[in-house]
Amino acid sequence: MQLRFSENLNGIVLMVLSMLGFAIADTGIKLLNGAVPVGQLLMLLGAGGAVVFALAAKSQNHRLISPALKNRSVQMRAFGEVIGTIGFVTALTLTTISGVSAILQVTPLIITFGAVIFLNEKVGIYRWSAIFVGFAGMLLILRPGSEAFDPNMIYAVVGVIGLAIRDLATRTAPRSIPALVLAFYGFTVIIPTGAIMMLVTGQAVWPGAVQWLLLIGILGFDVIAYFAIILAMRMGDVSVITPFRYSRLIFAMIIGVLIFDEVIDIWMIAGSAIILASGLFTIYRERRVAAQ
Repeated sequence: MQLRFSENLNGIVLMVLSMLGFAIADTGIKLLNGAVPVGQLLMLLGAGGAVVFALAAKSQNHRLISPALKNRSVQMRAFGEVIGTIGFVTALTLTTISGVSAILQVTPLIITFGAVIFLNEKVGIYRWSAIFVGFAGMLLILRPGSEAFDPNMIYAVVGVIGLAIRDLATRTAPRSIPALVLAFYGFTVIIPTGAIMMLVTGQAVWPGAVQWLLLIGILGFDVIAYFAIILAMRMGDVSVITPFRYSRLIFAMIIGVLIFDEVIDIWMIAGSAIILASGLFTIYRERRVAAQ
């Protein structure tokens, strides 16, 4: 019992640190303030991440080029990675970090919704209710049709859909494919995506010293956070550790207010609270159903 408590506590700490790492990386993207075009940013981060995960995979004697590349789930995961990354990075560049992070918290609900549609998972009335209530919380944040509506937030919604596709495809990918190899594929596919965006927009710059430091910091914190979340999910009870993913929103709101002078209004607070409550309830119901 004591050992399980210790594993859960370690998992929670790693999960929170992971979310802090992602929030700091998001801050770096926001601080670039569009000085590096999105396409070029994606290409640089994709190349850096691919190198890091290639080295990590090779250190464990994993094959990087294998028949797994032909697997439909692996290909769909790469597609989701592309859509999610483009949407999320573009949204961070154009709108508030707190708003984007709040929309990001809808991802688990969309994954549950997608699992019903595409993976034939069974969901009862309680979880269906939580999903639709969570979507209502997202609409409170977006407020379409009002003067407060920011069209750039649609990029965040597109990003969430992409990340949900990626995570759903990960569930169906063969377990024989190591997580490090999947991560390598995910970062690698971002490189040509960024290059194509650069060709279309015709934009490219040579980053200055400060911008290079920010790019290195973004990549470093992203990689560290990724490793931390892998370790967190491999220890303790997933249902205990997973809810602490929502700590990312708290970090983002604090950063948004202190660094970017963002205003967190009542609609943002209410919408975020509804999304968090819906997500936590969904996790609780999944745990109850699994225990039956």
